[in-house]
Amino acid sequence: MAKSAFVAIVGRPSSGKSTLLNALCGAKVSIVSPVPQTTRNAVRGIVNREEGQLVFIDTPGFHLSEKRLNIRLKNVALGALGDADIIVYVLDSTREPGAEEESLAANFRGAEARIIVAVNKTDAKDSDVPRALEFAGSHVPGARIVQISALKGQGLDALVTELFAKAEEGPEWYPAEYYTDQDPVFRIAEIIREKAINHTREELPHALYIDFVDSRKTEDGGMEVSYDIVVERESQKGIVIGKGGSMIKVIREESQVDLAELFDYPIHLRLQVRVDPSWKHDEKRLDSLIF
Repeated sequence: MAKSAFVAIVGRPSSGKSTLLNALCGAKVSIVSPVPQTTRNAVRGIVNREEGQLVFIDTPGFHLSEKRLNIRLKNVALGALGDADIIVYVLDSTREPGAEEESLAANFRGAEARIIVAVNKTDAKDSDVPRALEFAGSHVPGARIVQISALKGQGLDALVTELFAKAEEGPEWYPAEYYTDQDPVFRIAEIIREKAINHTREELPHALYIDFVDSRKTEDGGMEVSYDIVVERESQKGIVIGKGGSMIKVIREESQVDLAELFDYPIHLRLQVRVDPSWKHDEKRLDSLIF
């Protein structure tokens, strides 16, 4: 029987978790942004090899904060630790480990046998691999360590080999042609959010979310889908729309470029901007956004 495993990818914000997932899957599964904590959900990506199947779970960056949204994101990451068969701990070699890194590593105690430490960004000029290796050795003793560059695709074969070495015999949970199990509504919303964040990250990186409105089939065999970009304040609405609608046009056009690569049928986007000043404090809304 082939091997299979559920693998949680965890680490501090901006450590390269989503870049790693996309590189392993060979397609955009999780959105990527320079803004910390872009990932809000446990996003699944699937890797099929001759040895079997690995189901990766990308998680929000582990961040110490008492804000309601950040607490929810941290709980998503910690929840994935208990659900996974194997844990890939992505350790950013360009940043000095601090209280946040130590707090995350404390959650690995007793689970070292399930952990592989992926020391990432080893290709970067400011990388300090010895420092990262020392931290991994002292805080996650006994865990396997692999040096990688998720951005350049370096060391990923070695990482997959280590993962299958830890995986046990089991069934394929998804068909071989799958590389994610995300539904189209979620995937489209995430692509829009990525573009919106990347173009407004100086002004409102986490002050927005994407809300599905409706969809309909089109004569060309595609789908017309409508979403609202929801912000907290009226002034932010103007930033997202841009002068003469220039910003929201860029967000829509860049989103459609990515969607054309992800879907085998045309996706026609309709975007509007809406203000909801209380969405970060709405428990029901947060339940629908973070899961």
